[in-house]
Amino acid sequence: MFAKPFRVKSNTVLKGSERRKLKADLSAAFPSLSAADLSELAPNKEEINVVRIYAHKGESVTLYVLHKNPLFFELEKRLYPTVYVLWRYPALLPVFRTWAPVLQKLIGGADLMLPGVVMPSCGLPDVKQGSCCAVAIVNNRAPVAVGKAASSSAEMLSSGMKGRGVCVLHTYMDYLWAFGDKSTPPSLPDDVDEAEDANGEECEVSQEEEYREDDVGKRVEEQQSSGETITGQVVACRGFEELSLTEKEEDKVDSSNGNGEENHDEPKTPQEEMDALLLQCFLHALKRKVKKADLPLLTSTFLRNHMFTCCPSGKQLDIKKSSYKKLSKFLQVMQQQHNLVQVKELSKGVESIVEVDWKNPQLRSFSVPEEAGVEEAVVQSGGEGEAQYQPPEITTLYSVSARLEPLFLDANKRKGTTMHPAEVRSIITEYVKRNELVNENNKNYVNINPTLCDCLLEKSEYQEVESLKWDDLFSRTLERMQECYQVMFPGQAAIVKKGHIEPIDISVASRGSNKKVTLIKNLEVYGLDPAAVASALQHRVQASSVLQLLPGAKDRVQVQVQGNQVHQAGNLLLDHYQIPRKYIQGLDKAPKSGKKK
Repeated sequence: MFAKPFRVKSNTVLKGSERRKLKADLSAAFPSLSAADLSELAPNKEEINVVRIYAHKGESVTLYVLHKNPLFFELEKRLYPTVYVLWRYPALLPVFRTWAPVLQKLIGGADLMLPGVVMPSCGLPDVKQGSCCAVAIVNNRAPVAVGKAASSSAEMLSSGMKGRGVCVLHTYMDYLWAFGDKSTPPSLPDDVDEAEDANGEECEVSQEEEYREDDVGKRVEEQQSSGETITGQVVACRGFEELSLTEKEEDKVDSSNGNGEENHDEPKTPQEEMDALLLQCFLHALKRKVKKADLPLLTSTFLRNHMFTCCPSGKQLDIKKSSYKKLSKFLQVMQQQHNLVQVKELSKGVESIVEVDWKNPQLRSFSVPEEAGVEEAVVQSGGEGEAQYQPPEITTLYSVSARLEPLFLDANKRKGTTMHPAEVRSIITEYVKRNELVNENNKNYVNINPTLCDCLLEKSEYQEVESLKWDDLFSRTLERMQECYQVMFPGQAAIVKKGHIEPIDISVASRGSNKKVTLIKNLEVYGLDPAAVASALQHRVQASSVLQLLPGAKDRVQVQVQGNQVHQAGNLLLDHYQIPRKYIQGLDKAPKSGKKK
């Protein structure tokens, strides 16, 4: 369903009554969720967005988005979890297991066929026709697809495990997944190793043969003909295959050596990585940034002015992506479990750090990373952790059109040839002199011959206009040529495209309860990495930033920054990246600074 781009109809904030209804619907649809689970999925004090979309076939779908990740989608009045939820609750749905190479087919829009289902020793999960279920890869319990059972478990067995097993609605790496933070599946080892070599080979071969049937072939051909592809499918497939193999090898090494230290090399989940980054920035800020004279220190100021500046280049500190979710909860843990700080509410609803235990062993043993001058480096480089950016050289060109081709034949310039304006002017001047068209009485005028008449005059002017001024001659010529532009990056071949170059567009939009966000798009046209620009802006303005898919534009993203940051974004593009002002649109939307009356 989401193998192709969808269209967003509306994006609103969930109201209190709607939030209670959502919790009730989730509890009814997924009885295994506890009250604590429901409070975590639909927290009372967090903003939940309701995004109504139209899929590529016209289906109306409602998304429930929390912390910029779609958690559930509603189709035909039925709720389905996304892979982001299933990675946190892998046992939420009945799970069918399959082989890593099948993932590429599922991402391309195919359903899961029964010959590709790995039969566990305990048998198939008990499902009825139409039941919501998930698909996972062998040796990793993290689901990679969500769908509906095409038939009941008994019917699957009675059919000899042939035919369609799961009608897939949503997969890892599809456009619904891309609507979130694009995190990768965690490594959740299987409780029971079901992968036997002999059976595995048979199932894999059978699955590949089944997917060559006409039904799936039509889907793949349809997707390829429409030109919609999802990058990274093969990489994802290989990644899961390699993950399965490496997990097996690591288990063997652990069992043979009996050394528990190998477990430290296992990859961390994105949440665990964010927890580690949060603790690192916290300790770094206490050790190098905070002084005794600064206390008491507002917790919000501590986060904005101290912790954010201690974040290593190339990484983004986002508490909402950690297990703590809120700064107050994180500081509470640091106070109660580690005795690093004392936090008190000095005024109603405002917390401050009133004491720091500088002699704490954990703080004293913490070694500051090599990037000790990260704050100064960020200020000077604009947050870029990559090689120094050099702006492209942009040149306006003109292409010979079919109508003007006779005028340029003598210069051996055929239709489609691109030229600089100066070259066009030189060729026209040479043509006029060669054909002795300069007016004898007034050399500021050029006499019109049949070729110039056909190329430059309108039909209504054929009998009226006998001569043109030089400037008028040149301007008419350029107007009737196809305008192009050439972009040349240092050390790269020039790129020529038709039309006008798109300016970098900076706009301000409203989100939710009168909250402003700044949107920046078309950065890729100028060779800018949107992720690097987002990181640089985040460090400059100390506000959250995120990348979003640009609707209607393939392989394009826009940067969204919290608040009206037009002034800071403009300064970053003009001063740091050296983009000419004429190629930046929307600088006038910066907030006006005036004296308060």
